[in-house]
Amino acid sequence: MSEIKKEKPSKEKLESLKIENWSPWECDPSIFDWEYDTQETAFVLEGKVIVKTPTGEMEINKGDLVTFPKGLKCTWDVKKKIRKKYTFG
Repeated sequence: MSEIKKEKPSKEKLESLKIENWSPWECDPSIFDWEYDTQETAFVLEGKVIVKTPTGEMEINKGDLVTFPKGLKCTWDVKKKIRKKYTFG
């Protein structure tokens, strides 16, 4: 299984991805298990989360563009209220 990919995208990249058309999602501080049944790409507008996977953990913060692979099983530990825009596929 591939791993989570994270980058700090340029303004141009965000415009080319048309993130303004992506779906919004937010979550208050909490801990929950999650499994991705399809690939998800998300851009974090605010907040901080630690995503724990079987092979390690990744801190995700405001400004990160993150791709979660299909089949990933993980635990989300939301440290600061998170707001993101996301798309599948």
